[in-house]
Amino acid sequence: MVWKSRFLSRLLFLGGALLLAKGSFSVYPFLFPESQAAEVFAIDATPVGARFKPGVALFDLSLPRQNTRFTVVEGTTNAALRKGPGHLEGSPLPGAAGNSVIAGHRDTHFRVLKNVLIGDEIRIDRENEAFTYRIFDVRVVSPRDTEVLRAQTGQTITLITCYPFYILGPAPMRYVVHARLTSR
Repeated sequence: MVWKSRFLSRLLFLGGALLLAKGSFSVYPFLFPESQAAEVFAIDATPVGARFKPGVALFDLSLPRQNTRFTVVEGTTNAALRKGPGHLEGSPLPGAAGNSVIAGHRDTHFRVLKNVLIGDEIRIDRENEAFTYRIFDVRVVSPRDTEVLRAQTGQTITLITCYPFYILGPAPMRYVVHARLTSR
C-alpha cells in the first residue's frame, strides 16, 4: 500500500511540474526567447501589398484608464501571442478603413479587458502616427460568431479574448470590444 501512495505522489508531482512548465511558455515568454531572425519585415509581391512575418512588432496599443500598454505583433499563432496581442492577418492596420482585429490571451495580456467601459479610449501609436479610438460596444459572443470579424465601414478596431476570464481550461465564449476612430 505504501508503494502505491509513493507512486501516486511522484506521478502527481511530475504532472504538476509538466503543467507548470507548459504554462510558463505563455505567461513568461521572455524566459524562452525566439530567434530574432523571425522578426524581419518582408514584402509580399501579391497585389494586396505589404505583409509582415508572424511575431513582428507592429504598433503599441494602450488603454489609458487601465494604465496599460502593449506591443501588438503580427499574427495570432501561439508563438506570436506569447509575445503580445496579435493583429489578425488580413485585417487592416489601425488607421486604415475597415475593421482592424486584435486578439490576445485572457490569462495574460488581455485580462484588463474585463475592466473596460463604453466610452473608454484605446490609443494606437504606429511609426509616426497616433490614433485614438473610443469604445462603443462590449459583448460576449460564441466562438462561431464571425460577425465581429467582418469588415465595417469607417475605421474601427476590435479587441477579442476568451471568456469567462477566470476559468480553468478552454473558455467557451469570446469577449469582444469594438471601438471607432475619433482622432488621428
